[in-house]
Amino acid sequence: MIGAIHFGVLAACFVLFVPMAMAGWHLSRNKMLFFSCALFISLAVCVHLTPYFPSVSDIVASVSSVVVYDHRVSCINEVNQIVWDVKPRPNPESVRRNNGSKLDYFDKNWDWMKSRKVLSCEFQKLDKFDVSELLNGSWVVVAGDSQARFVALSLMNLMLGPDSEAMDSVKSDLFRRHSDYSIVVKEIGMKLEFVWAPYEKDLDDLVLSYKKKNKYPDVVIMGSGLWHMLHVNNASDFGYRLKQLSSHVESLMPFSPKEQEGRGSVSGSRSMHLFWIGMPVLINGMLNTEEKKVKMSDTVWHEYDRSLGESKILRQMGGPLILLDIQSFTWNCGPQCTIDGMHYDSAVYDAAVHVMLNALLIESHQTL
Repeated sequence: MIGAIHFGVLAACFVLFVPMAMAGWHLSRNKMLFFSCALFISLAVCVHLTPYFPSVSDIVASVSSVVVYDHRVSCINEVNQIVWDVKPRPNPESVRRNNGSKLDYFDKNWDWMKSRKVLSCEFQKLDKFDVSELLNGSWVVVAGDSQARFVALSLMNLMLGPDSEAMDSVKSDLFRRHSDYSIVVKEIGMKLEFVWAPYEKDLDDLVLSYKKKNKYPDVVIMGSGLWHMLHVNNASDFGYRLKQLSSHVESLMPFSPKEQEGRGSVSGSRSMHLFWIGMPVLINGMLNTEEKKVKMSDTVWHEYDRSLGESKILRQMGGPLILLDIQSFTWNCGPQCTIDGMHYDSAVYDAAVHVMLNALLIESHQTL
């Protein structure tokens, strides 16, 4: 290898200096022409020398990969940047006649922020066809409390269509109190499971069960906190449980080739994609019991939010799960988007699903 490099350098020097000396002898009166010839010859030599120095091409390739990676990381950080437009409907009488709820008196529209950073990521609202392509042959698990159940409903609504007969069955079966749910969309071979797991320990047991069985979903969307806040009411314990969960999730990654066998994939990707459903903003005066108003106060909510950050379970804090920022969505959608101060309009969970899908596109290196 060293001999080849020496030979290449010697040949380059010959090619460079002999013609340059001859050009200098004949073109010394025309400095511009001499400079042009020297530049051309130097570039030709660089091109001929590059194969003898593989590190040069390696450096170029590594710089390119860093640029691509930085763009992906930047877009993951921006994917929750959503703005809301919530307005009263122009014809409230029609809502009354149709026995609509308080939520029906407002039109709720959302989109990604129009900043330069966000626009460069080209986020998009996906339709049924796009989602079917993205999740074709995948195993998707949504686990957690009622917030997770609403996320699962929004995902199925997007895949099957809100007015389809299949969605009527999904709504009745998915919302059976404190129960699990599973469905297979045969057209694309996608399996969706909802796992009722209101406590962090439930989520932890679920993660460990995947490791024990050596079978892993392609996409896991999980979240908790509200039940712990109401029934345990200890933010420190909540943070401790999340740290345990984070540790067990990280133990699943990266997968070894043997562990990858027999798994489905998100359109060919063989990674496990992990998301965390953030807690909603709680509007204390709208909560429907006195116990909730006392135990789920603003002070307690902020303590739980702080424990979530300190647990380092979220990607933005160095953890394994990408945040679906329900906190931001519910804050910006406002009190017009909730009846009980805890559960929000379907538009909020629709936004979370689209954020998840766009992050999934970035994570699996795909475009639509």
